Amino acid sequence: MTTHEVSNQVPPLVDHDTADDPALLEGLAREGAGWAVGEVRDLGRLAGSQPAIEHGRLANEHPPVLRTHDRYGHRIDEVEFHPSWHELMRTAVEHGLHAAPWADDRVGAHVARAAKFYTWRPDAGHGCPISMTYAAVPALRHAPDLAADYEPLLTTRAYDVGLRPPLTKRGLLAGMSMTEKQGGSDVRANTTTAHPQPDGSYRLVGHKWFTSAPMCDLFLTLAQAPGGLTCFLVPRVLPDGTRNPMRLMRLKDKLGNRSNASAEVEYEHAAAWRVGDEGRGVRTIIDMVNLTRLDCVIGAAAGMRQGVITAVHHATHRHAFGRALIDQPLMRNVLADLAIESEAATILMMRLAGATDRAARGDANEAAFKRIALAIGKYWVCKRWPGHAAEALECLGGNGYVEESGMPRLFRESPLNSIWEGSGNVAALDVLRALAGQPEVLAAFRAELDAAAGADPRLDAAVRQVQTALADPADREVRARRLVEQLALVLQGALLVRHGHPAVADAFCASRLAGDHGHAYGTLPPGVDFPTLLARATPKLS
Repeated sequence: MTTHEVSNQVPPLVDHDTADDPALLEGLAREGAGWAVGEVRDLGRLAGSQPAIEHGRLANEHPPVLRTHDRYGHRIDEVEFHPSWHELMRTAVEHGLHAAPWADDRVGAHVARAAKFYTWRPDAGHGCPISMTYAAVPALRHAPDLAADYEPLLTTRAYDVGLRPPLTKRGLLAGMSMTEKQGGSDVRANTTTAHPQPDGSYRLVGHKWFTSAPMCDLFLTLAQAPGGLTCFLVPRVLPDGTRNPMRLMRLKDKLGNRSNASAEVEYEHAAAWRVGDEGRGVRTIIDMVNLTRLDCVIGAAAGMRQGVITAVHHATHRHAFGRALIDQPLMRNVLADLAIESEAATILMMRLAGATDRAARGDANEAAFKRIALAIGKYWVCKRWPGHAAEALECLGGNGYVEESGMPRLFRESPLNSIWEGSGNVAALDVLRALAGQPEVLAAFRAELDAAAGADPRLDAAVRQVQTALADPADREVRARRLVEQLALVLQGALLVRHGHPAVADAFCASRLAGDHGHAYGTLPPGVDFPTLLARATPKLS
């Protein structure tokens, strides 16, 4: 006997290509990495497959466990992960999502890597060590001898699990350890001390409040040397095979990002090697921070894309009041609004990846543009994700509030990128510093806007408003968030009118620049090209 027939339930969003994303693929070609389309599509099909999605679920539901001691009482400081975590990591490394672009001479290598990082999203937690390994290389190059030893192992596509002397492994992962209890983002308040040794190494004594991905082989960390705050390389295992006394005190119990380990660490005279000059630690490690900020933007854009395609998929297959949800005008408005936000994030993300690639090849103008646009993007795209995730979840109704839908995990992940590598205030104030101290930065940003001049009167008007705001010195710090928001919107608008789909650009300018929009998603004005916007956000199942 059966009580009822199951009907009107949405089929799983599996066996689709996560790289089947017009804004992503258009950006890949535009930013110089059209040669990577095949690789990105292959990874996209893998990311959308049932096995990959299952690995993501298992890695999240079985978070890492800290083992401080072995059965005999010896200190081991190891973190134990579910096999699915290792499978996700192995895939990411083998596809070059980590530091591989630094060993790739092809134009667009960093753009291709950004597209892959965006595409491979079964679980966001494992992206942290992948991101930091990517970002560590330019900072490590401040110590050429260390870079000569470690860079080849950071860039190779071999995932080699286990704590062993770094130079005996086939591949390495790098982490970062900056913040302390008393300082947080104010790293100049750090109290960890570095004591020079006769052999040129140092011994670190102190603590770190957040050490990202403590299972990594190497860490870049900050400590107070005799000459001031300095950057150091700290290996987990020393060349003789002994454990460096970098003690893992506990793992953080986090809101989201649960498959990744974040630890509190104490250094008990841990061996370290200087990276860059004494007293220039922030200047040295900022090279790493800026690239992890890029990955914050990529991750937030990827999360928005995941949210909107899940919502559109649900609305396509779910019926209420006699028709599919996606055929109901108000739901179409919500979904189209989410799609606009997602595409605006993606087009900015790809522009930043292109600037990163060209800056790495010595383009000074692109380096100047990246200096301000990256801070703007870090603030705005990451700040927009939590509201976007909440609205996408609501499109699924009660089903979206249930863990099995995957939407609660996406929602819990969404605040992270705005906090990691500098919260909203830190990013906004960084924009002010760039504007105040580097005239070439403002010139590069204005040139980007000028390239879109005359394309849309609403954009032109918004740019004039921004120019007025930039010229006003009053209460600049108090107005920092509002100013950065304006800069972000005109930058996204300029990119969309130049390179985006006309329907997306028109709807963005009408709603985000001309102000024909409410305070919630789903308040687009009449006349928006809803069919085109929704078609670009509809996943295709194989």
